[in-house]
Amino acid sequence: MSNGKNHHMPENIPAEYTPISMWGYFGYELLFTIPFIGLIFLIVFAISAKNVNLKNFARSYFCYLIIVLIILAILIVLGAGAGVLGEFSTTNRITY
Repeated sequence: MSNGKNHHMPENIPAEYTPISMWGYFGYELLFTIPFIGLIFLIVFAISAKNVNLKNFARSYFCYLIIVLIILAILIVLGAGAGVLGEFSTTNRITY
């Protein structure tokens, strides 16, 4: 009865809407984490991927990357501000 095909997916799905497998998502995520090269692939896939699922995944990963960079920048600014305030508070103390 079973011929080895996935019975949950219709066979008439256009190529641009075919789902990405779990290993496909894993592979793309590994590709996107490579410094510089991954960022180039991320931008290319987010802009011009033929598969809608791949394009949406690349866009969501790009948004995630931007959010992480913003949080990192805020933490760096807060850490630098705390360091400067800590430096002023230790150098301006009056010792008896």
